[in-house]
Amino acid sequence: MARNQRRMRHLHTLLLLLVFWLVVNHGVAFVHSAARGEQNYKKLQSAVGDPGMTRDGLRVAFEAWNFCNEVGRQEDEDRVMGSPRAADCFDFTPALEEPPTSNNSYKSTNRGVVEHKVTEADNKLGTGDPFPGLPPEALKNPDLYAVQKELYLGSLCQVVSDNHKPWHFWMIMLKNGNYDTNSGLCPENGKKGAPFKPGRFPCFGTGCMNQPTLGHQPTQVDFDGWLRGSFNGSYDYYNVTGDGSISRYEVAWEKRVGVGSWVFHHKLKTSKKYPWLMLYLRADATSGFSGGYHYETRGMLHTLPESPNFKVKLTLDIKQGGGPKSQFYLIDIGSCWKNDGSPCDGDLLTDVTRYSEMIINPETEPWCNPSNPYLCPPFHITPNDTKLYRNDTANFPYGAYHLYCGPGNAKFLEEPFSMCDPYSNPHSQELVQLLPHPVWGSYGYPTKPGEGWIGDSRSWELDVGGVSSRLYFYQVMIMLQFTSLLLTKLVSSLDPGTPPARRIWTSIDVGTEIYVSDHDEVAEWTLSDFDVILTGQAGDGAMGGEAGMMTHTL
Repeated sequence: MARNQRRMRHLHTLLLLLVFWLVVNHGVAFVHSAARGEQNYKKLQSAVGDPGMTRDGLRVAFEAWNFCNEVGRQEDEDRVMGSPRAADCFDFTPALEEPPTSNNSYKSTNRGVVEHKVTEADNKLGTGDPFPGLPPEALKNPDLYAVQKELYLGSLCQVVSDNHKPWHFWMIMLKNGNYDTNSGLCPENGKKGAPFKPGRFPCFGTGCMNQPTLGHQPTQVDFDGWLRGSFNGSYDYYNVTGDGSISRYEVAWEKRVGVGSWVFHHKLKTSKKYPWLMLYLRADATSGFSGGYHYETRGMLHTLPESPNFKVKLTLDIKQGGGPKSQFYLIDIGSCWKNDGSPCDGDLLTDVTRYSEMIINPETEPWCNPSNPYLCPPFHITPNDTKLYRNDTANFPYGAYHLYCGPGNAKFLEEPFSMCDPYSNPHSQELVQLLPHPVWGSYGYPTKPGEGWIGDSRSWELDVGGVSSRLYFYQVMIMLQFTSLLLTKLVSSLDPGTPPARRIWTSIDVGTEIYVSDHDEVAEWTLSDFDVILTGQAGDGAMGGEAGMMTHTL
């Protein structure tokens, strides 16, 4: 009997040890699994305040720029309409619902409440009108006034998310490509520009750089539970031709309460007097500089994405393309850093705006080709990090690039080279324009002309961080990490003795640039589900403002 009791106690002890082992090991495994899941969740945070455009309480703003990204002279008509900044921001309280009966389903007892944060008086503020926080030096300066008005509207629209990072609005950007070269109004690579003879840029004469009219239909909710609003207008409000050629823009937004994404309907029409127009929907930095803008800004990106650690999701449906000269950007990213690798600080002589754009109009041809190597980047980097030089005519993917042009203040560009237009940004700029091509396929980009074009509506998940980490930009290096080894690979021309710049992007947008055409052109498209997904470790660093600093590795 005693022997059996000892055996039972021994078995009991073994069972307890077995249970303990299972709990410890499987528990640890579960904890590790949960930790990995939490880490993965953290790595897939959105960089925007309204991920996927799903928030019923919309925040959207409007800005109009002249050719050099300023307001310029504000004519009497502009003064009546107000400075070209506006916003439609509101909180929405849904309607109460009554319980279903045998004779009905759920029905709204009212339509819900739209509580606007910005008044029409706010939107009509123009040079000379005071408002809270306006510095005296900006009161009668059209350029500075627009800057301060954007900040003021941002303060009215601001939302503080669960992560305690404030954000403001999606930004609708409209730009007029006319330039009165007799005016000398636009800087030349950041320096004060001198007047020169007409002909290089479109302009019908005095007044060609005017700002547009702005009509606003504040968002309302209808009886069917749809929220709708819009901005619209024209540049031809006093420069109308007799043949009815009138420019037009409109951005209208709609969403079913509590369901899906906002859908932004865009329409842009050029005219004889305004043949070069641009219209984009942007996610800009919430502070600091956004792409092409040398003033303090407000926007949707509460965390700035850094290459290679981000992707962009969106749904795009193009109805009309804008003609053969429409450079329709499936994605356009912009930032600013100096040629020595340091962040921009507002010094127009040394700051450089950097852009990368994917053009999906199938009528846009590759100007980069073996006969024009100066319109190609010096080399291309493949996904497996092979460097292909532009003089390697057997392997370089010429068809993947529309053009490359270097910054006008660069001193060590590789021959042969082409410099970017020196007038259309307040400081020097660098452009890398891409076209659909098989080399971009592994990043989720279109691989052949026509993909995503008219009649081919698509939802895209673009590895924009991956592409932008391998593109040639003047000065930049990429850090490549393999296990415990840190290798450095030169991916551009460097100003001698300078450290590599971090590729932190302050603007991400979608839209079109209808270039000068012989007749009126129309572009029309819808955009929805827009999101910027962070795929790496986020931090709190800054580049001209609050930013998400990710580990710069591939």
